[in-house]
Amino acid sequence: MATDNPLHATILELTRPGRGILAADESQPTITKRFKALGIESTEETRRNYRQLLFTTRGAEEYLSGVILFEETLSQRTDDGAPLPEVLTRAGILPGIKVDKGTTPLPNAPGDLITQGLDGLGERLKEYKKYGVRFAKWREVYGITDANPTALGIEANAEVLARYAAVCQQEGIVPIVEPEVLIDGDHTMSRCREVSDAVLHAVFTALHRHKVMLEGMVLKPSMVLPGKEHSSKATAEQIATATVEVLLCNVPAAVPTINFLSGGQSPEEATANLNAMNKLYPRAPWVLSFSYARALQDPAMRAWGGRPENVPAAQKAFHQRVKMNSLARAGKWTPELERAA
Repeated sequence: MATDNPLHATILELTRPGRGILAADESQPTITKRFKALGIESTEETRRNYRQLLFTTRGAEEYLSGVILFEETLSQRTDDGAPLPEVLTRAGILPGIKVDKGTTPLPNAPGDLITQGLDGLGERLKEYKKYGVRFAKWREVYGITDANPTALGIEANAEVLARYAAVCQQEGIVPIVEPEVLIDGDHTMSRCREVSDAVLHAVFTALHRHKVMLEGMVLKPSMVLPGKEHSSKATAEQIATATVEVLLCNVPAAVPTINFLSGGQSPEEATANLNAMNKLYPRAPWVLSFSYARALQDPAMRAWGGRPENVPAAQKAFHQRVKMNSLARAGKWTPELERAA
């Protein structure tokens, strides 16, 4: 890829050593649900205050290369009038944007979903670039049952991800391709591995068909995990081994970076599992990093509780989580460092 290619320049920024991506792109229903659980009223102002808290955390720029925003956040400003995307840019953190419009049932594939939002995507991306947006994110979800995902569900979702990625690259925007195999259910780790293998195979077949430049994209997959209701749990080493083995079978080395989603894991579990991957596979062909939402935000949101006087404590909690995951990206995290932080 030419050095003057905007996709290449963005990838170089996103893959800087020791850094990962914060997903702060929760839709209004999602963030309202999380706020409600903590007794926080969800209004445009409380959402602005919360995201301002995250984006102005001193020192977080040492561990973050990018932040995925929700559309509402693009036009919001800090208390002193600075646009929130500009706050990130000034700190050396790239603003990104969630561009999908949520899921709907997939016809003729009972139990499977498909994500909407391709119509008018190119024009929306042109508008987002005016706010300094350099990358985008699109999520497809795959629930696991004995019958799901169906072959139709796997192929249809892969096609949509590839079409989205191609439009992004046409507009000079790096696409984050997010095929999320859900943790919900009582399925075994072996079943998750089987589904993950099929999903990633279909995704990269579709990306190739649509001529997506692999060097100019980010993969955001889920880890290979047993269902959260399954009776037995897996160790970090087992999760790391299963996850990386599936990736090695399906993800070309041309992909520069794999930034995992946390997908329902606790903050410390997500950190430990990422650390195990980097410790066991230090010569993996891609950067193995993070693009977590709740696993980075949950301690900060709990510490804040919607109260202005709690902002310093919330920022301290957020800083700790991004620092711990920066260590995990290098395979240098330990439970002892976690407790000492």
